Amino acid sequence: MSRIGLRKIVIPAGVTVTNENSVVTVKGPKGELSLQLVKNINIEINENEISVTRANEELKTKAMHGTTNANLSNLIVGVTEGYSKGLEIIGVGYRFTLKGDVLVIAAGYSHPVELEIPTGLTVESISNTEIIVKGIDKVLVGEFAANIRKVRKPEPYKGKGIRYKNEVVRRKEGKKAA
Repeated sequence: MSRIGLRKIVIPAGVTVTNENSVVTVKGPKGELSLQLVKNINIEINENEISVTRANEELKTKAMHGTTNANLSNLIVGVTEGYSKGLEIIGVGYRFTLKGDVLVIAAGYSHPVELEIPTGLTVESISNTEIIVKGIDKVLVGEFAANIRKVRKPEPYKGKGIRYKNEVVRRKEGKKAA
């Protein structure tokens, strides 16, 4: 049995969860998110908790049982607290600049890289080398942060590049002089 799939999800105060035609909609103080349910996965909404059940014991259904439970939990956390991902850039002349809804990254290329900030996300600039990506959708926050990191991944010799906050980059030793 799926241990994650069997856990009950507590609905906090101020959050409403509805299920119409296999689309679960979660409304909270920070916004509204929805999730399309996979067939053979059902949810039961009681007064202040959600339980996820499966219709059969097929492998795909078993796999989606725990995944659906985790996704519903992520929706509830998103509309109540939100998600954030911190990034920092390390290198001489490397910096982040916010221009309206465009993030401009100077990362050692001959031109600055411009990334448009998706709707539903906000980017806060702590300094010109640190930013925080915030939003209510966990997938969208993680995907945009990964796209920013992809501009210049941290390299192992000097550690230059874009990395997540508190990410540990394994450093390699350079060539030895003979």
